[in-house]
This record gives sequence, C-alpha cells and structure tokens, in this order.
Amino acid sequence: MALKPTSTRDQILVLLKKQQELTVASVAAQLDITEMAVRRHLNTLEKDGYVKANLVRQSMGRPVNIYRLTSGGEELFPRDYSSLAIDMLRGTEQINGPDVVWELLLQRNNRLIRKHEKRLSSKDFDGKVNELARIQNEDGYMVELVREENGSYGLKQFNCPLFKAAKQFPDLCKAERALFQEMLSPADVKCETFMHSGQAPYCYYKINRTN
Repeated sequence: MALKPTSTRDQILVLLKKQQELTVASVAAQLDITEMAVRRHLNTLEKDGYVKANLVRQSMGRPVNIYRLTSGGEELFPRDYSSLAIDMLRGTEQINGPDVVWELLLQRNNRLIRKHEKRLSSKDFDGKVNELARIQNEDGYMVELVREENGSYGLKQFNCPLFKAAKQFPDLCKAERALFQEMLSPADVKCETFMHSGQAPYCYYKINRTN
C-alpha cells in the first residue's frame, strides 16, 4: 500500500506516525472532518491491521478509544532495509571475504530454526511443509503451496523482502534453501526458479519427502 497525501485515510496514518496516540476527536479536529468520518476510516484501518485501539478510562465521563499504529502500520512508511543489508554484506565481504558472509547467513538460519522449532518439532512431513508456508506468509513472502499426487510439494513465493539484496548476493537464496532443508528434515528441497534472476515472478521450491 503506497501512502497518498491527498487521501484522508493516509492523512490519519501520518498523524498517528507523528503523534503516536490519538483519539477520534483529536483526529477530526486536526483534519477538519466529522468524527463519524474519522471512525469510518479508523474502523477500516483497524480491520486491515494498520491501527489498533485501546479503551482508556477517564477521570470523568465515558472511556475513550486511543488509537495507535500497529507494526503493520509502521511498515507502510518507507524503510530502506535492502540498502542497509547490501552495504553490510558488501562491507563484510570486502573486509573478511565471501566465506564469512556465508557463515553469517548460516548463523541467521540457526536463529530462525531455534525461533520456529516448537512450531515444527511435533509435526509430520505434511504438517511441517504447511507450517513453513504459514511462517513465510507471516513474514510477507506471499506463499502459494501445492501438494502433488506423488506427495511432493511445490512452494511458490511471490514476494521477497530481501529481493534487492539477493540480486547482488545470491548466497541469500542458497541460504534460504538450506534453511528450508533443515526445517523440513528429513526432506529434499530444490529451488528451481529464482525471482531475482528474472526467470519468473516468483521463487519456486520443489520439496520431497525423504526417508
């Protein structure tokens, strides 16, 4: 979602970004619109997961809702994570060499494996694959999962938060394949299509059960 300065909805998001917490009345006063219109926009934003409301009791009068951005709302504002990642990886490679970059990526894999261990440990092969798809979707990868008749899976990722970095450091994609391999063990994971190479508008992983 791209922010548009002329949109009332986005003006509300900007106010919340700058002022952290606001009531319906304060938003209405600052934008010179009715409180009914503000509530309508806030209800939509809350439904979309961009804002949240906390009911706060007043010393006098009825409790009032205080609105603030969620983490999803914060992500609507520009953040140049890719450039930072590229600069850090390039600097590490120049100072310490490509082997150290690979070690850093494997360390990241280990942290992710520990983070999601409980979600995967008690599941069988099918359960692990489906849980992996949920994890990737939670992280914004827009996953489409298909189970083939032979029991294998095809996993497509239509979005990559690290796309710009992966174009310059393909080891990021190799590390992701290694991560999936470890998380789904015992399994055989192959990446047949890389988004960053321009082969297709998605990354495609073929996942097979192994004994």
